[in-house]
Amino acid sequence: MTTTGSPARPARRLRGALATSLGLLLVATACGGSEPGGGGGAAAEYTPPGDDLEASLTYSVWDQTQVDSIEANIAAFQEQHPGVEVSVDVTPFGEYWTKLQTQASSGTLPDLFWMNGPNVQLYASNDLLAPLDGAVEAGDVDPANYPESLIDLYTYDDALYGVPKDFDTIAIWANRAIFEQAGVEVPEGDWTWEEFQATAAEISQALEAEGIYGAAGGMDGQTTYYDTIYQAGGSVIEDGESAYDTPEAQAGIDFWRELIESGGSPTMAQLTDTTADQWFTSGRLGMYWGGSWFRAALTDTPVAEDVVVLPLPTGEEQATVIHGVANVVAASSDQQQAAQALQVFLAGEEAQRQLGEAGSVIPAYTGTQDTFTESMPDADLQVFLDALDYAQPLPVSESTAEWNALEVELLPQAFSGAEPVEEVTTELAQQMDAVLAEG
Repeated sequence: MTTTGSPARPARRLRGALATSLGLLLVATACGGSEPGGGGGAAAEYTPPGDDLEASLTYSVWDQTQVDSIEANIAAFQEQHPGVEVSVDVTPFGEYWTKLQTQASSGTLPDLFWMNGPNVQLYASNDLLAPLDGAVEAGDVDPANYPESLIDLYTYDDALYGVPKDFDTIAIWANRAIFEQAGVEVPEGDWTWEEFQATAAEISQALEAEGIYGAAGGMDGQTTYYDTIYQAGGSVIEDGESAYDTPEAQAGIDFWRELIESGGSPTMAQLTDTTADQWFTSGRLGMYWGGSWFRAALTDTPVAEDVVVLPLPTGEEQATVIHGVANVVAASSDQQQAAQALQVFLAGEEAQRQLGEAGSVIPAYTGTQDTFTESMPDADLQVFLDALDYAQPLPVSESTAEWNALEVELLPQAFSGAEPVEEVTTELAQQMDAVLAEG
């Protein structure tokens, strides 16, 4: 087994999905040697693998920090199937989707690869993925072992295409040393929007001379404004139409405008130059709204020993976004039996427990998550698991990439206060509806 690629931060920013478009993938399917609906090669009927399985597979991922745990997973798989060679290809997230699009257009998709929520409907609807129905019917994959919202996320037209390898929720990473320096108490238990805003502003005011801020806004829906939209009782998509022009969604966006306006956060210009996670790891941010995957980014940083996790504040209701990466098999792979055997193994309890012990992500298999929480015992990572009780699924559609682009284009004007939130969100809703109507 070999690995290639360069180190990448363990982020899942949704703007990476912009590299893929529905139109291009429709062309990609045809270029792969079949008509749309053929998927570049029909999925083979699932056959449980025997000990004599032989194949050479390519497995594409985007996170270098997970390679060690991936290699451990593959080594365990090869104990059962020594005749299967696996080459792990690592491409940084920013380039991953462009590369995958190119591979789809040339009929050279990797046998097994990582998929995320914003793109799964796009690939599944163009028959580029092999369904898992056979493995489920054979009992080799039991959907009940994973969060229901993630099984739903990777199901399209009643067929399951991806097995969740991990899941992530959003919480607040707080730097206790900054709280102490500012003379502010670290909150305990549940808290409100108003309490969060006041705490952020208090830290910023106390440490203004040091250039330290209490919290940060930003342009990542999953870790910021989707959460506050849900907390306001709103949604991003409702009945196939944009919900950005509703009072609830507008309140969720206005939360971030207020934070920046109060001085509790760096300005949008500052956050464009230096992202919120970089502010935090450099010791210049008291609180960072981030995913559970951020735990890996804290390894060997100066702030790691001072970190504690806090639940997101509550607006009209308590909410956080849940998402998770899944392993999928290319419908065009000529090694589908071996690829699905590895896909099924990676979804199993043994591999999932190995994944959790590495501490980089929360394994999706129910009952293995304790390995993640124990990887940073003083930080209270349990907050991310408790968030399952009030988690809302990441909003997606077949055209996610297109309306994600609209969010990135329009929302900064609302966050910065350059244009009224109501005007920006109304315009976003109109343009988003046009995209959604096209399918």
